[in-house]
Amino acid sequence: MENEKITVKETFAQLARLCSRSEQCSPDIRRKILAAGHSEEEADEIIEMLKKENFLNDERYVKAYVADKFRMNKWGKVKIRYYLKGKGLPDEIIQTGLEEIDDEKYKQALLKILKDKAKSVKKKNKYEKMGQVIRFAQSRGFEPEIIHRYLNEVLE
Repeated sequence: MENEKITVKETFAQLARLCSRSEQCSPDIRRKILAAGHSEEEADEIIEMLKKENFLNDERYVKAYVADKFRMNKWGKVKIRYYLKGKGLPDEIIQTGLEEIDDEKYKQALLKILKDKAKSVKKKNKYEKMGQVIRFAQSRGFEPEIIHRYLNEVLE
């Protein structure tokens, strides 16, 4: 890259192309802008322009992220919330996105994970087997109270 700093307009154009290819969130975009050598004020200006042109929309990003991670990765709400918080997104937007998950589909996904894991656990002792299944479901980001609610359906 040449020594001259890229202009705000050029950065906006690059980020608009990026945002039109895939959903992005404003904290990630802010990091990219600052890494390119722009000031906080310029970052604010570029982000406002991207939002105004509807290239950047955190609510839309969260909904897409939640849908993808639940449908494709079979993640629970705890894990999804953790990763979105790590990006620096506000709690209200995250909560709204998580509420998009259908309760019945969530239950079915958890039951499938519990059943599949219960089949693969080789432990003979029921409590050791339960412990492994519970830990696995928690590592996938499902809430302990929901895991315990449906665990007996799987282990009988």
